[in-house]
Amino acid sequence: MSRSNDSSRTAPVKSSAATTPVRSKKRVLVVDDERDLVDLITYNLQRNGFEPMGAHSGTEALEIAQRELPDLIVLDLMLPGIDGTEVARRLKSDARTSQIPIVMLTAKGEETDVVVGLTLGADDYVTKPFSMKILLARLNTVLRRSESIAHTDDVGLLRAGPLAIDMSKHEVTANGEAVKLTLTEFKLLSALLNARGRVLTRDQLMDKAMGADVFVTDRAIDVHVTAIRKKLGSASWLVHTVRGVGYRLQETPDEAE
Repeated sequence: MSRSNDSSRTAPVKSSAATTPVRSKKRVLVVDDERDLVDLITYNLQRNGFEPMGAHSGTEALEIAQRELPDLIVLDLMLPGIDGTEVARRLKSDARTSQIPIVMLTAKGEETDVVVGLTLGADDYVTKPFSMKILLARLNTVLRRSESIAHTDDVGLLRAGPLAIDMSKHEVTANGEAVKLTLTEFKLLSALLNARGRVLTRDQLMDKAMGADVFVTDRAIDVHVTAIRKKLGSASWLVHTVRGVGYRLQETPDEAE
């Protein structure tokens, strides 16, 4: 009898172990109207342990994203019909997809394209043409940042003036009102609050919010900070610019530098 019971207890463990690798695969939606490029990226993603999906238009991308809720979206800005910037705007305004990280692909390499995408809530960008190793490194970095937020436990509630950040729930309120931030914006604001009034340079903010292995321009950080201030509304004074250095969080609007 005891052997039979032991055997019945071990059977489910084997079954669970067998299914773990499947559940651990990160699902990535690749959106680009160049079918060969989508095929190339999805092939490399699959080789590196991801579960890729492809879309070739903005309409198709929105449909798949809302249905499948991928872990990350690689989004080309130049799409026929609904372009990438509009796709990003709709994804970030939908509660079901607002927290899905977005890595933009831009062919022009112009700063204006990057600024527009980041303003809409994208988390990173890669300029075409790019090496597949660089793209995979960027995707892994963004996913690690996303997981660090999702798995934060027992950190508690951080407060500064009218601002409150619940790290475990990934929730931000200002003056009692909910503030919806992208993952990168959340990381930036949390880093400033954790600094307790100390000034953080743009380089320090890049490292804390995006990772030391990611190249991001100073302008990109400024765009994210501008977006945070806009979302904070009447509490925008919380994020203070220290000219020539970086940013710090202040608890009262009349604080001296």
